[in-house]
Amino acid sequence: MAAEDTSVSGVSGRYATALFELARDQKVVDEVKADLEKFEGMLNESADLKRLVRSPVFAADAQSRALSAVLDKAGIAGISANFLKVLTANRRLFAVADVIRAYRALVAKFKGEATADVTVAEALSDKNLDALKVALKSVTGKDVALNVKVDPSIIGGLVVKLGSRMIDSSLRTKLNSIKHAMKEAG
Repeated sequence: MAAEDTSVSGVSGRYATALFELARDQKVVDEVKADLEKFEGMLNESADLKRLVRSPVFAADAQSRALSAVLDKAGIAGISANFLKVLTANRRLFAVADVIRAYRALVAKFKGEATADVTVAEALSDKNLDALKVALKSVTGKDVALNVKVDPSIIGGLVVKLGSRMIDSSLRTKLNSIKHAMKEAG
């Protein structure tokens, strides 16, 4: 089932599919998703952890020891911790963000949800996230899982990518449109 999903491909897709199938068989899909999201949050907040994950300079055993300490401190155990350790041992930890994204897509498909990638200028409140989910649900007819990315360069507004559709209401895009219109007029 999961292997047929074309949205997950490449190395990250294969790892995510293997993890998803293992988690599904052991009935811990949501727990693994929560652990991966916790790790992703830590990754986004810590420059040192990002460097550990992305840098090829660290030896595999040093990277593994450091990751084990981080996982223990974060309370991430079981399948999730073992999976992240396998990524490290196979020298694929650099792809963890893509693996998490692919895993999320597999979980959404499994639950009959749609997944939307949302880019915002600053973090949204829970109220705004819920309103966005409701609006997207009215469009798709499905519950929508959000992958939110903060990108201050869009200045304001948001960019939503849902399947093959993309809605760009960012202030940066609107300003660029005005700039091009003014060049053509002048």
